Parts: sequence; structure tokens; C-alpha cells
Amino acid sequence: MFEGFTERTGSFLWELAFNNERPWFQAHKTEFEEYVNTPFKALARECCELMLRRFPELDCELHISRIYRDARRLFGRGPYKDRLWFSIKADRGCEGPMFWFELGAADYSYGMGFYSATPEQMEAFRRSIDANPERFRRLAQGALHRGYKLEGEAYKRPKKLCGDELIDSWYNLKRAGLEKSFDLGGDAFSAELPRILADAFAGLMPMYEFFMEIYRAFPSERRAVRRRADNAAE
Repeated sequence: MFEGFTERTGSFLWELAFNNERPWFQAHKTEFEEYVNTPFKALARECCELMLRRFPELDCELHISRIYRDARRLFGRGPYKDRLWFSIKADRGCEGPMFWFELGAADYSYGMGFYSATPEQMEAFRRSIDANPERFRRLAQGALHRGYKLEGEAYKRPKKLCGDELIDSWYNLKRAGLEKSFDLGGDAFSAELPRILADAFAGLMPMYEFFMEIYRAFPSERRAVRRRADNAAE
């Protein structure tokens, strides 16, 4: 059962960032389990369970990040991550739209996005906006009124500018997501955090379903095939 993170959660991740090597981690692994790993996994599972109770038709999987970085992709960094995340998404293999939570040494954040969208999917996204801009404006305003910030890399040359600042900000993104971030503390130290996250994700469900309409119409089949081939070659 999740009982809340503590100040020791943040201080451990700070120390890990400055001592990112195997001997230090092995000497402090008990602290990692107690202050970071155990509560993080409990939070992820309880949040996912709450979402499935509210939305029993939600076809999703829970994915929890590991503390270990891929040894083939260290690029001069230490072998351990100093940020952890979990996602609740429709399909682990094809990286569809997802709800997510991330924990760092000094902050935490959560939101929803379609971060691995293909160019074909984003083109379908723009066509959906063109077909019913009022519908999309309502969805976008609903999310922004809840305090979320739009994130995503924009094209250097806009696809189109229609003069509506809200729609233009979404229309010209390569990938799109919504995020809230907070200093570590407050709700993160509360046993109510799973419910708070489930409430937040429920509020984003209309936008999630909008992205899922596109994902169902244009699944990333080629990406899934390529990933399976890469895994077989490892």
C-alpha cells in the first residue's frame, strides 16, 4: 500500500545523481528499496487499479521504469537513472497515447500525451482538428483550465496558421502532450496521491480518447515489427 514518499526519497535520488556508480548503489540498495522503489511501485499499481475501476473498458497496461540504464546507451552517464516514471497506456509495444507520472529528486510531474506518434498519425491529428475545430477547442480548453501545460516540439515551418492561438499551438507540433509539475512534497508525501493521480487522469480522458481515435485508425504496426526485430537481434 502506498503511504507517501518522504524527504528521504528526494535526498536518495540527489545522492544517486552525484554517486552514480555500482559500489555506491550496492552499499545503499536497502535505502533505495525502502524510500524509492517500494513506494514507487505501490503508487503505480494502485493508480492503475483505480483507473481500471473507473474505466473498466480501458484496455491498458502498466509499465514501470527500471532504475538501471541500458548499458549500451550510457553515453558517459552512470549506470542508474535518477528519475523514475510509470505509464498507463493502451499498448506497450506500439507506444500509443499514455498517462504518465515521473519522480525526480526535487520534483514530480504527471500528464498525458502521444509522444511516439508517427508523422502519419500526426497528419491524421491535424485532419481531425480541421474536421471539427470547435470540438478540439473544447478539449484543449478543458485541459488547460485544469492547469496543464502543453508540451512538444513544434515544426520550424508551421504546417498552417489559422489565426486561433489555441489551435495553432497544437496544430504545429510534431508530438503533443500535457503536463503538470510540482516541487517534491505536498501531495507526493500523502497516501492520497494514487487517488489524486487517478482523478487527474480521469479529467484528461476526453483528450486521451481523442488521441486513441487516431491511434486505432492508424496503428504503429511498422514500429512494432521493427521493435520485435531489434529485440530478437539483441
